[in-house]
Amino acid sequence: MAPRGAMIPNPRRAPEDALAASAPLLPATAAPVRRSGWFRRAVGVLVLGSAGGAATLLWFAVAHDSATLQAAPSDDDLLARGWGMLYDTAAPRVQVVLVAVALAVLLAAGVALLDDRITTRSRRSVNFRANPLAPKIVMAATRGVFAGPVTVTVLIPAHDEEVSLGATISSLLAQSHRPERIVVVADNCTDSTVAVARSSGVEVVESVDNVLKKAGALNQVLARLLPGQGDNDLVMVVDADTVLDDGFLAAAVDRMTQDRALMAIGGLFYGQPGFGLLGQFQRNEYIRYAREMRRRRGRVFVLTGTAALFRPLALRTVAASRGQSIPGSQGDVYDTAALTEDNELTIALKSLGGLMISPEECTVVTEVMPTWRNLWAQRLRWQRGALENLGAYGITPATTRYWAQQLGIGYGVIALAAYVVLIALMAFSLSTWVWFPFWAGLGALFAIERVVTVWKGGWRARLLGLALFPELAFAIFLNAVYVKGILDISLGRQASWKHVEHTLPGADQKTETVLL
Repeated sequence: MAPRGAMIPNPRRAPEDALAASAPLLPATAAPVRRSGWFRRAVGVLVLGSAGGAATLLWFAVAHDSATLQAAPSDDDLLARGWGMLYDTAAPRVQVVLVAVALAVLLAAGVALLDDRITTRSRRSVNFRANPLAPKIVMAATRGVFAGPVTVTVLIPAHDEEVSLGATISSLLAQSHRPERIVVVADNCTDSTVAVARSSGVEVVESVDNVLKKAGALNQVLARLLPGQGDNDLVMVVDADTVLDDGFLAAAVDRMTQDRALMAIGGLFYGQPGFGLLGQFQRNEYIRYAREMRRRRGRVFVLTGTAALFRPLALRTVAASRGQSIPGSQGDVYDTAALTEDNELTIALKSLGGLMISPEECTVVTEVMPTWRNLWAQRLRWQRGALENLGAYGITPATTRYWAQQLGIGYGVIALAAYVVLIALMAFSLSTWVWFPFWAGLGALFAIERVVTVWKGGWRARLLGLALFPELAFAIFLNAVYVKGILDISLGRQASWKHVEHTLPGADQKTETVLL
């Protein structure tokens, strides 16, 4: 039995690869790279303000060219006059529709082309200092170097995870390509997490005096693990509430074997069954995200913390670059100041030129939040973490896509809020409900899109998409989270971690506390 905090020696120490051996060591006294405080606090306001400016310009452009109102309400009614000024009940002219569609297509194409151009330049880069993980550099440095067969060491960070940990370990042991090592990183556990792990026959390492949550616990273990890892000794991080589908590791190992420039592989996640309507909302979200990843041929937005594999070279390079070209403290793989460590690590790897994918064969089932309160806490952390990461990195080629995403979210918040206000204004302004064929037609197209994008989720997912309005209400909930995140950042409020309590089956009714 390993003593508290000890790292069990690696049974297979592979030789260091040529690139890692030639990489220059950065000074340990380097100060962490951080953007100025005002920029980090103003990032949410900048995003939402930019989206609001775009929405205002669009409104003025359409209003200036609006047609005469059809079935306009009485001018004697103040609400009716407000309705007439804010919203044109007539269908817009064909020219306006075409211009709006053209602008939308142009914007989408522009973002896609810019993203493709930045990715292509990174892949072709030969600048070691700017892009040390660029595929061209990695391929040149490792040509003719045999780093041994691909192995997998799995790290499972766990804080009071006695309920779900057993299923996670079982899914790993049941893989057609079993991992060579499974290490449970027990962080300040007060339940039987350690006992569950040891009874499953896996290694256990307990964190020592860690106050930096999941990132701090993983940094402690990685600091001892990575020096003994060869280039093909993959490190996988799996959340303790995640179950891997069979074939995940086989597909990931095959990809890593075929492409030595590939630095990381992320999983596509689906929600666990249950928890009624709230659970279905989350499952529909995850299905749509996985569909988007398939359409992007696996090009990653985020290396999800539920399950991701990394080459040791990638993690060592991140640790060496902290405080220099990327934010963080020298020697840390995970930035302990980041609320969303998986999103931050993704941006870090992209900033260093790393190539990563999320193949459709690599799927996992993850936990869904059981209550609205838990979901609010989880999404607030996700949204605030994403904005804070942008504030830390600033506007760079690697973050361009993320800035565009946040602008899109901000515009969506404004558009949906305006839609709800106009519907309410119409209800109070008109004596009878009026159906406008043009806008009803757009609504029907939107409903079809909602159904098609969750088709693989089964009849419950399709029915929820077809109903339309429940998902609109869920979108309003998420928009409220977005606005709350911006307010918290702008006001400098301290972020806090929340917990989910689950009830264990059995007469003793123990509880499991899961860190969000």
